Amino acid sequence: MARFTLPRDLYHGKGSLEEIKNLKGKKAIVVVGGGSMKRFGFLDRVEAYLKEAGLEVKLFEGVEPDPSVETVMKGAQMMREFEPDWIVAIGGGSPIDAAKAMWAFYEYPDTTFEDLCIPFNFPTLRTKAQFCAIPSTSGTATEVTAFSVITDYHKGIKYPLADFNITPDVAIVDPDLAETMPKKLTAHTGMDAITHAMEAYVSTLHCDYTDPLALHAIKMIHNDLIDSYNGDMAARDRMHNAQCLAGMAFSNALLGIVHSMAHKTGAAYSGGHIVHGCANAMYLPKVIKFNAKDAEAAKRYGEIARFIGLEGNTDEELVDALIAEIRSMNKELDIPTCIKEYEGGIIDEAEFNDKLAAVAELAVGDACTGSNPRAITPAEMEKLLTCCYYDKEVDF
Repeated sequence: MARFTLPRDLYHGKGSLEEIKNLKGKKAIVVVGGGSMKRFGFLDRVEAYLKEAGLEVKLFEGVEPDPSVETVMKGAQMMREFEPDWIVAIGGGSPIDAAKAMWAFYEYPDTTFEDLCIPFNFPTLRTKAQFCAIPSTSGTATEVTAFSVITDYHKGIKYPLADFNITPDVAIVDPDLAETMPKKLTAHTGMDAITHAMEAYVSTLHCDYTDPLALHAIKMIHNDLIDSYNGDMAARDRMHNAQCLAGMAFSNALLGIVHSMAHKTGAAYSGGHIVHGCANAMYLPKVIKFNAKDAEAAKRYGEIARFIGLEGNTDEELVDALIAEIRSMNKELDIPTCIKEYEGGIIDEAEFNDKLAAVAELAVGDACTGSNPRAITPAEMEKLLTCCYYDKEVDF
């Protein structure tokens, strides 16, 4: 038996933000990030719509780009004091992810973060509040997923929390918000989205319900991401839908080791964080080459390649064409080929190698590894990460 879970209601299209005023309740807490939603007027609109609906509103502002355990705990404490029956999260993946984790600690103050780190181990939610997610970026699709990524800065580890309980009740996918994204964010979130769809399509848990969503999302992103990056707002609007479709696919089919590696390298180094979407973009070509040693995975990568119009007479040729196309997209999006080149070389080579064994071990143990189409050992993960650092050929 398999399960397919989505939000109860999803509103999409320009102007759909106004649907907020139809929420029914008494109190709403709005969780938001660093200020862009306020600068562009969307936060004021959300607050006004909620008040029009008759709800008392409180704001939790300032969620950082990679939300921390401490931020989650502060937000949960505010929720316990305010007692909202709606949690409304608006912005990029970070405030929505943070709000999902806050939700659990609000309803279950005695639960521990260690409990939630066990995949699909959340307590039953909605005993106190329902959840509405409003994304402003076109990548994470956390508005439709059963996932949240929280960072423990003391340990230097990003934890992917996973449970169908944290799939939002309401998602509002309004492209007006995505049109505010800066160019670099557009690139990184877009490659995050195509990675979601590709990993979902080759996942060991893919099914007839997830495959069409993944393929259509891949085709849309392939068609529209470069134009969106270059300022075409019609393409930007379509990308907002595409990333959401990719999210529907991966939330139910799960992911693979591109994400395992991105999670465990993202906060591991003292030189700075490796932005999640950029990490996925750099690692995806290497992982496709690694996974394609598995015949079924190679076949499915070949299906992706054909679906987006690439040519090849064999699965091997199609896999190589797909890898070349991703690398070409990365180049057009000004994304580096490897970790060593990231942000001018902020990830120190000696530190990378010193931490390689530990990071590889953590990546193999990541929640996303289990659904990867080819099994991987810690030793193989070390080799794969090394290929990603130096842009070496994957030949194992």
